[in-house]
Amino acid sequence: GNWLLVWSVVSLAHMAHGCPDKCLCHTTSKTADCKNRGFTEIPAHLPPEIQILQLQNNRIWRINQNAFTATPLLKILDLSNNSLSSVAPGAFQKLRYLQVLNLTRNLMHYIENKTFSFLPHLKELDLSSNSIIRLPETFGNSTGNITLLSVKHNKLQKMERILLESLPNLKVVLFKDNPWQCNCNIFGLKLWLESFLYRGGISDGIICSAPGIRKGKDLLKVPYELFGACPLRTAHVHLASSHHHGFEHRSSLKHGHHGEPGDSGRASCEPKPKPRPVSLRHAIATVVITGVVCGIVCLMMLAAAVYGCAYAAITAKCHKENLAPVRPHGAPEEKEPFESSLA
Repeated sequence: GNWLLVWSVVSLAHMAHGCPDKCLCHTTSKTADCKNRGFTEIPAHLPPEIQILQLQNNRIWRINQNAFTATPLLKILDLSNNSLSSVAPGAFQKLRYLQVLNLTRNLMHYIENKTFSFLPHLKELDLSSNSIIRLPETFGNSTGNITLLSVKHNKLQKMERILLESLPNLKVVLFKDNPWQCNCNIFGLKLWLESFLYRGGISDGIICSAPGIRKGKDLLKVPYELFGACPLRTAHVHLASSHHHGFEHRSSLKHGHHGEPGDSGRASCEPKPKPRPVSLRHAIATVVITGVVCGIVCLMMLAAAVYGCAYAAITAKCHKENLAPVRPHGAPEEKEPFESSLA
């Protein structure tokens, strides 16, 4: 009878606590350990006070819109090694205290715009070891506090500079093992990375995969001159001729009307013939200005030479006139010092 009473109390406490059957919930550490349990969705009936939710090594393939409504205090969410192919925008929006989000080793190909909106305390976002081929122009509203971003081991060929500029508090960015295309499209990213490192940021760098001549090269060591020789068919060629056109996305939007906005092929668009004349005009202007300056300097030198010669001739003439009357009357001792000084 006593055992039955104890079992009832434990059962009631367990139900009140609300820990799912397959999980282990630790009240002191406010952790729900649900890893390696074969879940295909976010489990329901989680304790509302938990701050750490471990869901790694399951088979979760989708996140419902209200999956985290009951756990608003989460600070750390680990969804690594699952089967997520996409995440609906707003899936995490109830987690306003979330600081660490681990989505490594899933099956994601795209991250949509504003996927991580309304996570004002998010500091670490780990998207490594997926199959991501495209990142958006923004992760979402209120994501400005992200300090660590990892996109290692994906299939990224380029990355929008505007996305990185929307994360002003970044301290660490990891880019390793992506097939980065070191052509005109990556010029803005090169500029951003140089600035980031100059400000004390930490990065593992970008190693080019293409074109062939740059394979294995560090993007930071590819000289700017090589971006000036980009083919005209590339929509972003104007980045190479003028540094102040920093945002790649504007050119994508302006000239990317051959395909959908999200097409991975939107980089190859109509020719943009104007930038070359702009740089040509700069070159001609430079040559003209240099010519004018050199001309002025030459004229000044010529004038100085003429003036010098004239002055020398006049001085010599004066000396001759002054010496003429002295010779017949002056003694040799008097004229020797003067002659020696001329010599």
